[in-house]
Amino acid sequence: MSDLITLTRPTDAGTAPPPKTVPSTKGGAFRPDIEGLRGVAVLTVLAFHAGVPALSGGYVGVDVFFVLSGFLITGLLAGPRPPALRDFLARRARRILPAAAVVLTATALAGWLLLDPLRSTDLARDLLSAAGQFANWRFAGQQTDYLTATRDPSPVLHFWSLGVENQFYLLWGGLVLLLAKGRRPVVWALTLLVGALSFLLCLRWTADAAPLGYFSTATRLWEFALGGAAALLYRRRLPGATLLGWLGLAAVVAAALVYDRSTPFPGSAALLPALGAAALLLAGPGTGRWYQAGRLLASPPLRAAGRLSYAWYLWHWPVLTIAQARYGALPLTVTVALALGSALPAWLTLRYVEQPLRRGRSNAPRKGLAVGAVALTVPLIAGLTLGGGAVRALGDPDAAVVIPAGAPSGPLLLAPNVQLAGLTPSLARARTDHPPAGGCQIPLTADQSPTCRFGNPDSPDRVVLLGDSHAGQWMAGLLPVVRQRGWALEVLVKPGCPLPTMTVRDEVLGREYTECDRWREHTLNRLATGAKPRLVVVAGLNRFGSAEERSAGWATTLERLRSLGAPVAYLADTPMPGKDIPVCLASGEQCTFPREQALLPEPLLTDGLAAEYGVTVLDYRALLCPGEGECPPAREGVLLYRDTGHITSTLAATLAPRIDFDLRTAGLLP
Repeated sequence: MSDLITLTRPTDAGTAPPPKTVPSTKGGAFRPDIEGLRGVAVLTVLAFHAGVPALSGGYVGVDVFFVLSGFLITGLLAGPRPPALRDFLARRARRILPAAAVVLTATALAGWLLLDPLRSTDLARDLLSAAGQFANWRFAGQQTDYLTATRDPSPVLHFWSLGVENQFYLLWGGLVLLLAKGRRPVVWALTLLVGALSFLLCLRWTADAAPLGYFSTATRLWEFALGGAAALLYRRRLPGATLLGWLGLAAVVAAALVYDRSTPFPGSAALLPALGAAALLLAGPGTGRWYQAGRLLASPPLRAAGRLSYAWYLWHWPVLTIAQARYGALPLTVTVALALGSALPAWLTLRYVEQPLRRGRSNAPRKGLAVGAVALTVPLIAGLTLGGGAVRALGDPDAAVVIPAGAPSGPLLLAPNVQLAGLTPSLARARTDHPPAGGCQIPLTADQSPTCRFGNPDSPDRVVLLGDSHAGQWMAGLLPVVRQRGWALEVLVKPGCPLPTMTVRDEVLGREYTECDRWREHTLNRLATGAKPRLVVVAGLNRFGSAEERSAGWATTLERLRSLGAPVAYLADTPMPGKDIPVCLASGEQCTFPREQALLPEPLLTDGLAAEYGVTVLDYRALLCPGEGECPPAREGVLLYRDTGHITSTLAATLAPRIDFDLRTAGLLP
């Protein structure tokens, strides 16, 4: 289960909610095959999220749902009696928002009862974005950020797709009803133009900015447009409909079976399920004969799943993620049972929320808009209430540090027994205890660092901090060193990019990290052609590649650094807890972790590279992980880690005098 919902790729994020439109053709006849197709899509999504191995590509349900929405909405807007824009938006609000509000409010309550205060704080922020219908942009930003992409998935992460749906409704409703005014040639032109531009952008962003390509409305519009084109083309009796239907169903099933987390998505890969869904829609409901795909889709079990699909989709993800956050990794049998069990609250939501509102006596637009306004407001209030309670539970984020009586004066000299009330930074501040680097830690897709100098930027004397985010975490420890000498600190840092010369795959982007290779080459050339620094301090995550690749990569990079003629110091990599330490402490759990898993052999020490290339090694691992057993999460009132693997900026600043002393002792500083 932990692997199932580790958000290293945006495809783990859920799929779009099924379109809340009565399945029908543009002529108004009910189509049971569309209801069954919704059932197929939601079942593949549930199986994927539950971790069923056979459906490793079950996330392609997003394409089916988006194509369905485009088909149904375009058929309505371009039909013989298109609604007024106000009526259209009121109807959308009435059918979509109340069920979503129920789930969001229930999720806020479950978060308050079952989650620790730190996770509840994160959930409260996510609830606000989900209720505000912009969750897709929030989660795109989080996954593009290397430092937040590996956090536990939000229980409302799947609401990104609801945001995309509602943004589509606003955009498409306005374009078709106000600009096209029901004229089919204009609707066709809009469909083709929007679809083509969106698909080209989807290809570009999937290759260059995978999380944004997945979550962005702009890169998903082509799927709605494809469904819209199918609605405009649809005829009740289409030649070859039987073959077309089976080909479409085969395409959807093949994508769900063959694709997996390594498939670049959406990109061109999304064409297979999207075209399959469009083919099924064009094939029509058939004549009811057994050999037609529409007959299979119209079977009672699939139609029952289709009727429940919207509410089932909304409920299953909070159930799975909150259970995983509360109890840890769960076996397959449990995740499947939870996914199936979420059908009960889904049925209750359908029975007592969706159907009464859908069948209400009054369909006046003002009533629909009022219902939508209430459905937006209630979860916003729930999110604010949850956030306020979580902040109070965490205590004063600026509380004074409590150091036990009789403590020695040096940094990090006590045993690891620490009272949480005395931690600095506090758990409320831990997530934001980043180095003061501003925009120096460049985005994943950038291949050049800006000019970033701190201390005395105009000084001809400078210390260069070079590496990935495990180098950037030491910035607060080096700033006092340069400031007391009136020097500059130049920060050249790229997250997720090893300084040893090697090519790696980035799991957030879902491809080979070519930007890293270009950044490394550009940065080393930049140092070679610029003024010689007084000192180069390098560091990095000691986890990329194999031990042999790391050793060979360091040798290549150190050879180039030696040619600069400046002294080089290496900060040994810090322990990797493998768990979110602030969340763990907020949960009241035992948060130590085994030393043998947290520390790997350092190539510069074990392979003699430091001696060969004249590199001074600063090794503080024994301070952070004393002894031979378990490593502590905090020492002497100092919280050591801000997430699953980065030290707090407070710790780096605490170690600044030690760093200064060691550099002076080694003769690298005056």
